[in-house]
Amino acid sequence: MSATAVHSLWTTAADPISKIDAPKIEYAQLSPILIVIGAAIVGVLIEAFVPRKSRYYVQVFVSAVALAAAFAAVVALAAGGYGTTKAHIAAMGAIAVDGPALFLQGTILLAGLLGVFTFAERRLDPEAHGNRVDSFAAQAASVPGSDSEKAAVKAGFTTTEVFPLLLFAVGGMLIFPAANDLLTLFVALEVFSLPLYLLCAVARRKRLLSQEAAVKYFLLGAFASAFTLFGIALLYGYAGSVSYATISQVVDGTIQNVDPALADTMGNDALLLIGVAMVVMGLLFKVGAVPFHMWTPDVYQGAPTPVTGFMAAATKVAAFGALLRLLYVVLPGLRWDWRPVMMAVAIVTMLGGAIVAITQTDIKRLLAYSSIAHAGFILAGVIATSPDGVSSVLFYLGAYSFVTIGAFAVVTLVRDAGGEATHLSKWAGLGRRSPLVAAVFAVFLLAFAGIPLTSGFAGKFAVFKAAAEGGAGALVVVGVISSAIAAFFYIRVIVLMFFSEPRPDGPTVAVPSPLTMTAIGVGVAVTLVLGVAPQYFLDLAGQAGVFVR
Repeated sequence: MSATAVHSLWTTAADPISKIDAPKIEYAQLSPILIVIGAAIVGVLIEAFVPRKSRYYVQVFVSAVALAAAFAAVVALAAGGYGTTKAHIAAMGAIAVDGPALFLQGTILLAGLLGVFTFAERRLDPEAHGNRVDSFAAQAASVPGSDSEKAAVKAGFTTTEVFPLLLFAVGGMLIFPAANDLLTLFVALEVFSLPLYLLCAVARRKRLLSQEAAVKYFLLGAFASAFTLFGIALLYGYAGSVSYATISQVVDGTIQNVDPALADTMGNDALLLIGVAMVVMGLLFKVGAVPFHMWTPDVYQGAPTPVTGFMAAATKVAAFGALLRLLYVVLPGLRWDWRPVMMAVAIVTMLGGAIVAITQTDIKRLLAYSSIAHAGFILAGVIATSPDGVSSVLFYLGAYSFVTIGAFAVVTLVRDAGGEATHLSKWAGLGRRSPLVAAVFAVFLLAFAGIPLTSGFAGKFAVFKAAAEGGAGALVVVGVISSAIAAFFYIRVIVLMFFSEPRPDGPTVAVPSPLTMTAIGVGVAVTLVLGVAPQYFLDLAGQAGVFVR
């Protein structure tokens, strides 16, 4: 082959390459996500370069500032009209900047900020070798009970990597409900799941239980991710695109300019139905809906309690946001197919969570089954398929996340010689020993039960009202019955705390630092404000309830 022929090959091959357009990224509108992920990367560098003595303080400072700054960015975007009139698709079609995305991102950031406060708590355990200790293992890599672990405890090491991990998880959660194509959705799912698997494994006490929880979560989570990915592949085969808008057009039959190579598989309803079922299954796993809930009680019980509180609050918000966007933006044309299935899932989830919770003897497992029942209540709002349905789900998620973080923060305070006293029998008479802590916990339990004048009542009322107006009356009846069943075990705990004799060998209530007090105080304040005067926040959720298409 002559040199000129080779040269012409190069030039012809290189010609189209010069025409690749540079990506157009709207940095200002993606700033909340970029701030958090940037801070997470800074956190990794802090672990590498900052001396061990000052790492904890630097990490807490960086994490708190980053989450506060990202929240300010979300508020600025909402004030600038990006939640309503200026809502659009950013980052080359990958991420939606609209009302639901901003509302959920704000909720996740506040939950993350309270999570940082509970992670940073160092006054609950007695000092070890003159060093204050937190809820996390001294050296996560050492075998539980080994000499290297004892040496790490003696040297006063702490696992400060939990802060960057939390930030990475929050970063993934911010993208998840805003994702506007299936690949972005999947990448975000992995970005927030992997740090959570790690965080579940690093408890300081009961380390084997903690590691077992992490392995269960990882295996089942990997399984769910595989289902999601397979579903994405089938949907791509069906629509020839991973973009939400294109899939929606193919489902409705309104698409023009079909690629001839894809014309054969397009409109193959088997691909569509199986693909949707698999992607939705992955999302239902993340929200902990029955029958994909098996990981929830074990992981909630085994993980360090601050991690459980953060995970229970923030993961639900992110996953329900993604589920709403998928069902309302991509699949409104498939409503008659997915509604009956989701109704069945919601009914089984509400009843399953409420009935099994009655038999629990561990406070963390009880809260885990209660969170499963709440997933069912929130699904009632998803099934309403109306603008009221979206805004009621947004309101419920906001209210629920603060109650959850507050409740788990209270659980960290009740301690005996072995660490946290999570067995219910140990909570007997807590109201006499420590009336304030018991009263605060009672407020959270009443909110979970949906008693009037708490945020739980306003949230449940909004969700059930939307479901009833959307023609799902049967669901509301089941929801009210499950709420009554659930109220039984919440009130049983309150009776146990206030009307039982305290045991002489019972647990003590540790006095926390201002960090945990802040987390609990904010939880109580939000619970009462949203219960007594919910209208402003319901209106806010109503304004934020419109998806950009």
